[in-house]
Amino acid sequence: MGKIDTILFDLGGVIITIDQPQAVMRFKELGLTDAEERLDPYTQVGIFGDLESGRISAEEFRIALSSAVTRNVSWNECRYAWLGFCGEVPQRNLDKLTELRSRGYRTVLVSNTNPFMMSWVLSPDFDGKGNSLEHYLDKLYMSYKIGAMKPDRLFFETVIAGEPSTPDKCLFVDDGMRNVEVAALMGFNTFCPHNGDDWTNEIERFII
Repeated sequence: MGKIDTILFDLGGVIITIDQPQAVMRFKELGLTDAEERLDPYTQVGIFGDLESGRISAEEFRIALSSAVTRNVSWNECRYAWLGFCGEVPQRNLDKLTELRSRGYRTVLVSNTNPFMMSWVLSPDFDGKGNSLEHYLDKLYMSYKIGAMKPDRLFFETVIAGEPSTPDKCLFVDDGMRNVEVAALMGFNTFCPHNGDDWTNEIERFII
């Protein structure tokens, strides 16, 4: 293993906590009665997966969801439902990202996500202090921009091609075991905390 110089962070479950029950409830409020079957905590499928893998646009998702619930759903309603996934943004995590960068580590986002989620994450509302997530990271890799979702190898290949480092010098931090397993096969060092865990101290044993 090379000396770690780059840390790749998942968004939901690592930087922010994931609240899947709240997301299910909000999509049910929109009329999606089978929301529990449609929404996965880690890798989405159906129209949700199509959105997060970039196969359809946010507008195409809105139209498809409107069709599924047999009424017109607005962009803001879609956004409200998707943001149900967002539990809290622990300050300790943001502080740790800031500290790691001050110590010379490159901090990078690697996330299965979509335009509705990122409209908040990339806004000044994200941290409650007027900063977006970009304030804390050097680069962002988002599934809907890449055209593939973790654990697809194409996602990881895109990260490898775009980073100045190599997998043996990167630590991949993700709460999804499937994602971690594929990342390890591709040469990344890995750390798999549980959704909502305080990983800020434990991460030190992977990078020192």
